[in-house]
Amino acid sequence: MKSKFYKEQETVDQYIKMAQEHDGANIIEKLKPYLNKEDQILELGSGPGSDFKILSQDYSVIGSDYSDEFIKRLKALYPNEKFLNLDAITLSTDLNFNAIYSNKVLHHLEDEELQACIVRQAVVLRPNGIICHTFWKGNGTEDFNGMFVNNHKEEELKDLFYDLFEVLELQSYKEFEEGDSILVIAKKKN
Repeated sequence: MKSKFYKEQETVDQYIKMAQEHDGANIIEKLKPYLNKEDQILELGSGPGSDFKILSQDYSVIGSDYSDEFIKRLKALYPNEKFLNLDAITLSTDLNFNAIYSNKVLHHLEDEELQACIVRQAVVLRPNGIICHTFWKGNGTEDFNGMFVNNHKEEELKDLFYDLFEVLELQSYKEFEEGDSILVIAKKKN
């Protein structure tokens, strides 16, 4: 589901304002035991760049976004870093990574799109590669301020990743309200 929300300067400004007090520092801490310093990570949906900045402190990170507006802003903020304009569904890149990270990005995909994304992640990950993704917890889909949101439950996510990934951590956590979010950390099956 290609939302137009992240394509326009005005809505990107709205999103940056809405997200300015939030980052994935706690999520990144949970990811650290599974990675080595300087591992190469692909961040899907770098958005305003707050998680990119945190990840870059310990790892070699390539940021990405589907939004040209975000890519333009990220390149201005981090002129010496690499950013790819990537669709999370197709991940059209020849690069390979030790890990793929996203924080509340893949919930913008419909179920079939998420399945295609998972398959593609397994292709671009190196052997034993790690994924770390967060999702909104709940049932069904909704429109949140013009953004498509596909909510998930733990068992459903476990099933989606099972064929290609060994789930290492799957847990609910609080972003705004107790248990409103889900963290998935998994290792590519060889």
